Amino acid sequence: MPRASAAQRILIVDDESTIRDVLRRYLEREGFEVVDAPDGRSALAAAESGLPDLAVLDLMLPGMDGLTLAERLRDLGPLPIVMLTAKGETADRIQGLELGADDYIVKPFSPREVVLRVKAVLRRLEPGLGDAGESIEIQGLSLDPASRSVEVEGAPVNLTAKEFDLLHFLMRHHHQVFSRDQLLDQVWGYDFFGDASTVTVHVRRLREKVEVDPSSPCRLVTVWGVGYKFDG
Repeated sequence: MPRASAAQRILIVDDESTIRDVLRRYLEREGFEVVDAPDGRSALAAAESGLPDLAVLDLMLPGMDGLTLAERLRDLGPLPIVMLTAKGETADRIQGLELGADDYIVKPFSPREVVLRVKAVLRRLEPGLGDAGESIEIQGLSLDPASRSVEVEGAPVNLTAKEFDLLHFLMRHHHQVFSRDQLLDQVWGYDFFGDASTVTVHVRRLREKVEVDPSSPCRLVTVWGVGYKFDG
């Protein structure tokens, strides 16, 4: 497994010291710099002293819950977030995705899985890697895979890593309809263990950012009973 780039800093937020210690050991073994916090207040203090490259945070935290913390962290700057959630917390998981979490992992989990997810999210954020493809412009919406930037009518739009990946995939296959399961496979990949509602949440978030009227979308269109397509 390739090692992480030097100086990539990961913030781990969990009230269980055992989880923090195990994740720290696994991440540091892969070359990451790790800072950890047991609660939201100390996590914010750590992030304010230096914004990390990614945060891994538990939804169930004492005092400030994980969802509130995610919002506060995002106020500090663009920060990819991987959420840790208990198996039965479907509603919280969806809310976390709506707030812009890039991925989530259901407890109990393998520390190795967390490392793989962290690497995958960070890798998607790196510009110009792999077969990025040509820039795309459709209906006033332009997307540059090399810089991972998006503009709507010339105005820049801030997307999370997974929102960008989903939009890129649909724009590259505009007019083609994909089911939610197909999008999970093509965009999230075989190692993603989430459910199809993940796609629904991300499409809704994308519409809020790239549609003139999200309630009546003309770009990201629902094909009832089938799935979604980019209509250009």
